[in-house]
Amino acid sequence: MRIISGSARGRQLASFSGKDIRPTPDRVREAIFSILTSRFGTLNGLKVLELFAGSGAQSLEALSRGAESAILVDSSHATAKIITENIKRCRFESATRLLQQDVLMTLPQLTPSGPFDLILLDPPYNQNLLPQVIENIEHLNLLAENGIICAESAKDEELGDFGTLKMTESRVYGSTRIHLYSRH
Repeated sequence: MRIISGSARGRQLASFSGKDIRPTPDRVREAIFSILTSRFGTLNGLKVLELFAGSGAQSLEALSRGAESAILVDSSHATAKIITENIKRCRFESATRLLQQDVLMTLPQLTPSGPFDLILLDPPYNQNLLPQVIENIEHLNLLAENGIICAESAKDEELGDFGTLKMTESRVYGSTRIHLYSRH
């Protein structure tokens, strides 16, 4: 796993081992950021929130491409160690904040830091977490007016709209489905 583009391009990231860990493959991350760049034009100055951060690769990719700041949330002690290592490898200590906490419990605490321009979600598949999290994001008004939520799920997981958050696109890459939401 590596940073694909931007100021930290080519930096190798620490990753996981084990069958329960599922980092987003480089090719899927590359497709995601191609879509996001075409939607935003540039990632310069964006405030990013990554929930179920895993290795932190997606936030670090956004920072490498010009995002201003990122808050990364993951409840696992093991992932927090890997995220910390990856932040150091990319030299993004001053632009990041890591919260080792439960995502659903943390969301209300994030309202003073928001709204966020880009919210990245990659929860464990097939646990029905995305609807709960997206509903909370909508209720707490954590997405900026012209912001985008990029949510990953198993390819067979279908999602709908959530209040003012409407799905604008859904694409399948191998076993992964990418859902994009914006405020309407």
